[in-house]
Amino acid sequence: MALKASLGQYFSADSPLHRADPRAKIVCALIFMLSCPFIATPPQLALAFVAAGIAVRSARIPLARFAAHMRPLAIFFVVTSLVNLFFVQDGAVAIALGPLAIHEGGVAAAVLYTLRFLLMLAAGSLLLFTTSPTALTDGIERLLAPLDRLGASSSEIALTISIALRFVPILSQEARDVVDAQIARGAALGGSRLATYARICIPMLAPLFSSALRHAEALGCALEARCYTGGAGRTHYRPLRIRMKNDGPLIMGTAVYLLALIALAVLL
Repeated sequence: MALKASLGQYFSADSPLHRADPRAKIVCALIFMLSCPFIATPPQLALAFVAAGIAVRSARIPLARFAAHMRPLAIFFVVTSLVNLFFVQDGAVAIALGPLAIHEGGVAAAVLYTLRFLLMLAAGSLLLFTTSPTALTDGIERLLAPLDRLGASSSEIALTISIALRFVPILSQEARDVVDAQIARGAALGGSRLATYARICIPMLAPLFSSALRHAEALGCALEARCYTGGAGRTHYRPLRIRMKNDGPLIMGTAVYLLALIALAVLL
């Protein structure tokens, strides 16, 4: 199974979401993701999918690329959610497999949890697609600025998150390189079965862990050579500003979605 994950990659485009302030995008994405666990009815699911579809459409991201970005984690979430098929025993028996029985409540729970996870993954993916790593770091730093009064360094936290996000596509590419190198040496890593995929991951752990340590050491040396001492007194070339022309539609759309979700929960 080929490893084609593109997690953490920024997609450059001229769209309303790309022009929005990173703080507004982070807050709106978090609101949407936090609302997903409270979705419990088909109308609420339909509302969430419509909202996600509008956001993806307004970002002007090719659907094929967006789907490829989500696929690696989506498969994991689907498999995890299917556990509900056997552990939820509510409702009538839908399918009997010897000693195992799949109930209607288990099927409904599996579908519901899978769709919830996919919606949360879509919101996170859209945030990474439409926000550059630098803008994302600046947005997180500004949102965490109140923590400075408690002794925590918002700039250091933002830098750590930014470095982690930057390393995701790097390690993903190196994972593909490891697989290609093993195939070139005659390893039978082709195929698309789940067992084959698990067999690929085991020999990849050691070289990927070693590579991550090398990157961390090189990054530490680079920061030390540049006399990095933290974000105290650091200025920004482009100061962040909330502009209603760019951020108003996103904020209003999120507010309307949240109010509609609450209304559906109260009325249904």
